Amino acid sequence: MSVITITKNNFREEVMLSEKPVLIDFWAEWCVPCRMIAPVIGEIASEMPSVKVGKINIDEQSELAEQFGITAIPTLAVVKDGKITKKSTGVKPKQAIMQMLENS
Repeated sequence: MSVITITKNNFREEVMLSEKPVLIDFWAEWCVPCRMIAPVIGEIASEMPSVKVGKINIDEQSELAEQFGITAIPTLAVVKDGKITKKSTGVKPKQAIMQMLENS
């Protein structure tokens, strides 16, 4: 599965109504750590079909960033049944991100 671009227009369908847990990567074009973690997010999307993986550009989707209380990026959030179950800020190794998902 590939990484989905999440916007306010598809947020409800892709995240809130998802039957799978959703890993959301909050990022921005100008954020160097966000670009560092992007390949890892892509790997997780292709290796874990039991999880939906999406990215929210905080500059383009500021309403969603506010809704989630995002104050620093990159921030990863795991949403299950419409609720945040895990949240992590900063660059994390792939294994740590996968553990966030396994324990959700």
